Amino acid sequence: MNLANRHSGTVHLGRQFRLDHLPEHLQAVSRPCHELAAHMIAALPDGPELTAGLRLLLQAKDSFVRAAVDAA
Repeated sequence: MNLANRHSGTVHLGRQFRLDHLPEHLQAVSRPCHELAAHMIAALPDGPELTAGLRLLLQAKDSFVRAAVDAA
């Protein structure tokens, strides 16, 4: 995910989609959200709606990961 020259809010939220700290089975759950976040950051300009969308996607990703943890 390219966060160079982006607004600090976009950078902060973009970093929350990192995968490297998760075990492999949770990376598989998180990866689609990471990819969507990267796509949206590449496609859209910085602004309040991008930030809001990334924040909601982050909440969804966190919920999906928690569901996978509960299922294990």
